[in-house]
Amino acid sequence: MERAVARRAPRGFESATGVPVPASDGGSSVEGAGIEEALRSVAPGTPLRQGLDRILLARMGALVVLGDSPEVLELCTGGFLIEAAYTPQRLFELAKMDGAIILSSHGSQIVRANVHLVPDPRLPTSETGTRHRTAERVAESVDATVVAVSEELSVISVYRRREKRTLQPIPQLLSRANQALSTLERYRGRLDQVLEQLNGLELREQVSLRDVVFVLQRAEMVRRIREEIDGYLVELGADGRLVALQAAEITLDFDRDYTDVLRDFLGVCDEGEVRDIKELLASLDLDELMNVVQLARHVAERARCVSLAHEDLYDGELLGVNLPSKGSRLLHHVPRLPRSIAARIEERVGSLHALASMEPDELATVAGVDPDWAKAVVAHLRSYE
Repeated sequence: MERAVARRAPRGFESATGVPVPASDGGSSVEGAGIEEALRSVAPGTPLRQGLDRILLARMGALVVLGDSPEVLELCTGGFLIEAAYTPQRLFELAKMDGAIILSSHGSQIVRANVHLVPDPRLPTSETGTRHRTAERVAESVDATVVAVSEELSVISVYRRREKRTLQPIPQLLSRANQALSTLERYRGRLDQVLEQLNGLELREQVSLRDVVFVLQRAEMVRRIREEIDGYLVELGADGRLVALQAAEITLDFDRDYTDVLRDFLGVCDEGEVRDIKELLASLDLDELMNVVQLARHVAERARCVSLAHEDLYDGELLGVNLPSKGSRLLHHVPRLPRSIAARIEERVGSLHALASMEPDELATVAGVDPDWAKAVVAHLRSYE
């Protein structure tokens, strides 16, 4: 019976998380890394995965350690010194012998083969098979990725410190990733709807904390679903490129809009303040995130704007607090407007309300804003009216 894996999952979902990084080409070290980097080293498209797949197809077993540090070698007895360049074919042939195979931390060299690993037998393990018990104990003992290929079950298990991940079949992963893509597209559509509603309210200075909370709810859901997909991409490796492209297209400009909403209405300025609120939203469970009043309280506690500085507001008052906008998000949507000019306008004008009341020739008096850009900005803002 396999132990429960300590996997960090996005709140409200039950899948792996991670960061989208292209599949490793076998040339990156996994020393000092976590389970996500370990999974990238065995993802489809990597030389190591090609060798492991050969072993699976032949219905053989194997124990591979990715790392040849002194700590790893201290656990080795017997075997043969190989010191040969890694190839999938060589890994397959060496797996025909008993014992473990030791690769360099970069995976580019086969260091030893037919090795007997002797980790501390006092280390607890929930595994039953000899190969998997050894793999779990070695991974907990040293800073290295350990891969066990099960001869009977025909599955690949990856161990890193106290974490274990059993690789799922690629068709199953692709199916789940595509389902998540469909969900991501729906939630991005809902986010775009509330942002569109926010546009007109911003220009009329009628945005309340309730409106901002609705946006943050949907933005956080989009972020969590994308994080869900990122976890699949780690395991899919090269087979997940189309999924990655679709996810990137669906979430185009998402991070910028999410950050701009926080800066426009909550008074946060530096990256640390923005990150603080985003981490707060990410830490909430689904019920807390969907509770408008509770979420508004959490957001108000982290906000820096004067409007939310009164802690004695009751729920109705708090949700109805008017929040003027700085206008960053709408400025960033002006076609081809350089970010330097947008930043200069924000700094000199100060608020969206003041900016919306300006004529092009008046805006052109701002240092660094030429008449053509002034006309483009005014025309863009007036298109929301």
